[in-house]
Amino acid sequence: MDLLMNVLIGVGLAATCGFRVFVPFLVLGIAGLGGYLELGFGFQWIASYPSLIVFGVATLLEILAYFLPWVDNLLSTASVPISAIAGIMLTAAVMTDISPILQWALAIIAGGGAATATSLVSTGIHHSSTLVSAGAVNPVVSALESIGTVIVSILVIAAPILAVLIIALTYIFMRRTFLKVKHSLNY
Repeated sequence: MDLLMNVLIGVGLAATCGFRVFVPFLVLGIAGLGGYLELGFGFQWIASYPSLIVFGVATLLEILAYFLPWVDNLLSTASVPISAIAGIMLTAAVMTDISPILQWALAIIAGGGAATATSLVSTGIHHSSTLVSAGAVNPVVSALESIGTVIVSILVIAAPILAVLIIALTYIFMRRTFLKVKHSLNY
């Protein structure tokens, strides 16, 4: 059961990386430092005070940068490979008492896949909102993503099963919204 919970936590945090890369690291670091979550071998540095300072500053800068017109599109596009790597790291970081082969296989496939999927949908939403509204709606999209990322990152650690269900439903909703916007632009 512990392995399943760790996988759910890792994949949940990885999925939130698709929206904001540094928020899940900050939340994981705080949870690790507070003793709420055990980090895997070699990942204890995430819960150190210097790391929390770096993650805090990076989180603040990332969230603020998403409110700048057109910069959000650049960040969103650049974040696809970055979030995949971050998702792999986060998933591997919460795997404890597991063979390294299984740890990294799960991290690469599940964590990297979840982060990439949500990042691609987020990028599509940002680009679509820019096309439809000339960027006027982008701050609203950015605010919703930022707030959602913080809430879901905390929820993933507190209630992993519920959080993964919320992530899946959000992904489905956002994908459908993106496809509707894309379809309306084709006409």
